[in-house]
Amino acid sequence: MKYHDPDGEEYGIPTYPRRLAPEGLATRRQLRARGLRPAGQDVAAQILWTGRRDPLTRTRPIRVAYLYRIDLAAPVRPMTPGRWRAIAAMMRARRTCPVCLVTYPYVIPTSLGCCPGCADAPAAAAA
Repeated sequence: MKYHDPDGEEYGIPTYPRRLAPEGLATRRQLRARGLRPAGQDVAAQILWTGRRDPLTRTRPIRVAYLYRIDLAAPVRPMTPGRWRAIAAMMRARRTCPVCLVTYPYVIPTSLGCCPGCADAPAAAAA
């Protein structure tokens, strides 16, 4: 079976194919869904699978998901008022246009670097 190495001889750590990991192990996302976090523990195992083919290179990349022990996971730290304020300040900065200094209800696209109105202004002035 491809990517089946429970002893870790070939890949260095225990490796399993998709959907065949043993009980008691979970990915970060699965831990978060249970209200847990890895809490500094080392990776216990990994899941390897072949991803979709890249249309440019026409190769199929090998994808990986690291597994952590559930019994060593700790509860997620609660959000404190200070952390809420820090996140609000970060999001406010991402929603404020650096050109016109208007705060919008959406995150400004990084591809433009400013709000769509300011990004279109030079094109409108040139026309």
